[in-house]
Amino acid sequence: MTALSTLRILDPGDGHRTHDFSPSNETTASLEVSEAMFSAGWTDGLPAVACTPELLAQFLAHTAKDEDEVLVSMPHLNRQCTVREAAINAAMAGCRPEYFPVVIAAWESLAALGIGSSALWQSTTGSAPMLIVNGPAAEELGINAAGNVFGSGFRANATIGRAIRLASLNVFHLRPHLLDQATQGSPAKYTCCIAENEALSPWQPYHVDAGHDRGTSTVTALLIRGTLPIEARHTAVPEELLLDFTNSAARTGRLIGSNSTICIVFGPEHAALLGEANWSKEDIKQFIHENSLRSSVEFNRVGKGAVSQRTGWRVPADHPDAIPPANEDAEYIFESPSSIEIVVAGADNAGVSTIVETMGLRTRRPTTVAIDPAP
Repeated sequence: MTALSTLRILDPGDGHRTHDFSPSNETTASLEVSEAMFSAGWTDGLPAVACTPELLAQFLAHTAKDEDEVLVSMPHLNRQCTVREAAINAAMAGCRPEYFPVVIAAWESLAALGIGSSALWQSTTGSAPMLIVNGPAAEELGINAAGNVFGSGFRANATIGRAIRLASLNVFHLRPHLLDQATQGSPAKYTCCIAENEALSPWQPYHVDAGHDRGTSTVTALLIRGTLPIEARHTAVPEELLLDFTNSAARTGRLIGSNSTICIVFGPEHAALLGEANWSKEDIKQFIHENSLRSSVEFNRVGKGAVSQRTGWRVPADHPDAIPPANEDAEYIFESPSSIEIVVAGADNAGVSTIVETMGLRTRRPTTVAIDPAP
């Protein structure tokens, strides 16, 4: 077979650079380009789409922003992600061009969360972004809000979240075993993007709580550690159900006090049970806060009865650096009701919900960003 013409591919780490690939023949072209991208270190371990100048133009046509506008800057790494780089990595992730406004809003929400001014994304705890999409765009773009919402099978969910991950690798060089110091990591490091199941929620949507109109499409970015499934089909009593959630979330093996935050993703069945009993989101948050009080006996039992005066981390009471915690007799795992976010997602086929452990929300609340319509 004859050699093919050269394929020009844009660099996902520097959008103004190009790389030329010359596949040997038509039969092996796709594999050769894919292997070249693996060799360049541009992927997350899965195959990616080569972004050509022509494909980039299709993505940029869906935003009115200048392609050189900076979306997120990380001064401590001396790197920044522009609209152009965000588009290239979105294309590589397998996004459709019409998904790109969602990707931009996600970057803006992450910037507001403070992702650029901290090293939280490089944390040993394996932090990763979780995106929550609200409003008409979720249905228009096919972003799953129902069954298997945290799982596979939905292109929009998978690729929008992956667009952020690929840019973290290619633009900011947050690669495992190098700048990414995650001890174990989580599946969210591949992708984590969900839509809220507004139709089956007994409460107003998350983005309306954040001050947006119901008809506005938005993205909210959280930084998460991992997820904890809660299967509770045993009771129809709201207090019993919420104590089950509280005891699962407020365990001693997590961060305590001002650093302890969660997002509860209620399945529709649990949400309906609480809604029918006239429990508001604020009622739920207050209940979980009040019942997250844990005694000094419980902390001492696991070697967390004191605080290191040097690091601020929990240590045994007899540790050389130990000083008593602020509240010696008992402490709230969740310092206040504002430590808790509430979203509804999933199918209404079982009493299953998820506790999502979040990071960095006490000093800076999550920002819900409106998705700009395509020009």
